[in-house]
Amino acid sequence: MSGPSDFQPTNPVIKWIERRLPIFGLVHSSFVAYPTPRNLNYWWTFGAILSMMLGLQILTGVILAMHYTPNADLAFRSVEALVRDVNYGWLLRNMHAAGASMFFFAVYVHMFRGLYYGSYKEPREVLWILGVIIYLLMMATGFMGYVLPWGQMSFWGATVITNLFSAIPYVGDSIVTLLWGGYSVGNPTLNRFFSLHYLLPFLIAGVVVLHVWALHVAGQNNPAGVEAKTEKDVVPFTPYATIKDMFGVSCFLIFYAWFIFYMPNYLGDADNYIPANPGVTPAHIVPEWYYLPFYAILRSIPNKLAGVIAMFSAIVVLAFLPWLDTAKTRSSKYRPLAKQFFWIFVVVCVLLGYLGAQPPEGIYVIAGRILTVCYFGYFLILLPLLSRIETPRPVPNSIADDVLAKYGKKAASIVVAFVIAGGFLAGGVQNARADEQEAPPSQTWSFAGPFGKYDRGSLQRGLKIYKEVCSNCHALSYIAFRNLADPGGPGYSVAQAAAFASDYKIKDGPNDAGDMFDRPGRPADYFPSPFPNEQAARAANGGGLPPDLSLITKARSYERGFPRFIFDFFTQFQEQGPNYVSAILQGYKKKPAGVELPEGTYYNEYFPGHAIKMPQPLAKGQVTYDDGSPATLEQYAHDIATFLMWTAEPQMEARKHLGLQVFVFLIIFAGLMYFTKKKVWADAH
Repeated sequence: MSGPSDFQPTNPVIKWIERRLPIFGLVHSSFVAYPTPRNLNYWWTFGAILSMMLGLQILTGVILAMHYTPNADLAFRSVEALVRDVNYGWLLRNMHAAGASMFFFAVYVHMFRGLYYGSYKEPREVLWILGVIIYLLMMATGFMGYVLPWGQMSFWGATVITNLFSAIPYVGDSIVTLLWGGYSVGNPTLNRFFSLHYLLPFLIAGVVVLHVWALHVAGQNNPAGVEAKTEKDVVPFTPYATIKDMFGVSCFLIFYAWFIFYMPNYLGDADNYIPANPGVTPAHIVPEWYYLPFYAILRSIPNKLAGVIAMFSAIVVLAFLPWLDTAKTRSSKYRPLAKQFFWIFVVVCVLLGYLGAQPPEGIYVIAGRILTVCYFGYFLILLPLLSRIETPRPVPNSIADDVLAKYGKKAASIVVAFVIAGGFLAGGVQNARADEQEAPPSQTWSFAGPFGKYDRGSLQRGLKIYKEVCSNCHALSYIAFRNLADPGGPGYSVAQAAAFASDYKIKDGPNDAGDMFDRPGRPADYFPSPFPNEQAARAANGGGLPPDLSLITKARSYERGFPRFIFDFFTQFQEQGPNYVSAILQGYKKKPAGVELPEGTYYNEYFPGHAIKMPQPLAKGQVTYDDGSPATLEQYAHDIATFLMWTAEPQMEARKHLGLQVFVFLIIFAGLMYFTKKKVWADAH
């Protein structure tokens, strides 16, 4: 269904091309003159949002791939090097990582809109099935991309999910071995996933082209669910739908930018800032939030094969919707019972997502089974039954008779409901991923909030504590001496950073004689490890391995609980790591009566399990400050936590500064798009 194109090029070059390849006429008929139902509401803008997000994900992914090393020994470090050393690498990483969540958020809204308005019904069956195929490809692409950083949750998520294929009779083990490239998740697995993750987005783009083609053949559905009959029912795609989509996209970009610049780790997992370790299993292995409903279905069934079948069936059943729902009325707006059950189904999906983030035990398993039955019952029992017993309300005779204005009043409340539901899911993930422990008290940090900056004095004092105390056991291997002179850092000059580096002895070589030798440190060198290897570190620490402190404030988190995790989104609270580090350093107490600790451990009220192998590292008066700051344990803990926050987020000030500029631009742009839309649509109404 292409629009009546009157495209007549006047430029000689375009005219020459058009005679041989009428690409400009095709674009004009498909995206300019294409007739669009005039009653489309803002839920239809998510099609344009998804197109934009696909383009952004491909663009940022290609650039990130230029700096990524798909090797199990180097992948984690290559991602950190990209974030720290590549110009605006942090921006590309945040755009791509947060973009995956935004992509899935938009596709879920797009799918629920299609469910509500019956966009899967004749003659749009192929259009809907292509959408389901895109969704399946997205899930595969997202899963493989999540593995690439090669952190703890990446590694163990890959292990758990790929193991599901072993449930397939006869060929399951062979499939798993093929995916792994061996007998466990390792370097061949990472290479396979990197190759497929790079390839699949282009396959998705190809299916999207087919999806748009099918849309133009069948025509767009609309909130009334009736076909266009006269010219009064439609408007040209450009400028009417185009300007409306641009306004919707600009509003979505504001939401997206909030995550990029102010909450980059809100939807992530702290364990993924720990390098993959096959010998240590995380307490809770939880996938990304957009897989949680299906993960809950998988875990609700005790039989592994049946659980895998149920999980995949929960997606495949969507492709059969055109034949399961045979009601003549498309839009649930005119089907009172279908509307009520639709919103119940949305609640079921949200609750399944929450359960997917909880431990598979007790009431969570029982609730998961009940909701799984409700999920499949909606498609296999309820929709076919409603098609036969429901009496719909009268449908407008034409699109022109439908009233566009009344949709807008409900849109805001539905958006709020989606935001709250998303926060509910995020909070569920936090609850599942947090160990049972005493929550550290929140402190006041100079770097908190949208205008937060590092306290230079605190950074310098924290560096002094690290050098005199922490460096005896803990490495800082992702920080180079030159970083001490970087903007947004401790505020040293290049000469001061070079002088600081020269105090260290760096192992180098071999020389011409083939021997290793020690030399003074240079600004380009990284902070040296206190031990030559992991075995030496364990031997010196009673078998325990002191963690690298470069990312410790992002690799540690704790439960915030309901409803604080919702407020955290709006207040930009992401200081769990510094609060945790500060609390641990101050949490050493005398062992309470009746508490038994393993030999060689100490009691710490904030450490998970309260038994920590590290002796209390700091005490009052241990480090002398040159600036006269109080030499108290509280001040030490605050300063070293501030310094370690900088080592984990050295680009934080640049991120927030650029974020403010982007927000000002997007808000002005969205305002201009809104008033332009009002002006353009004034004639149509």
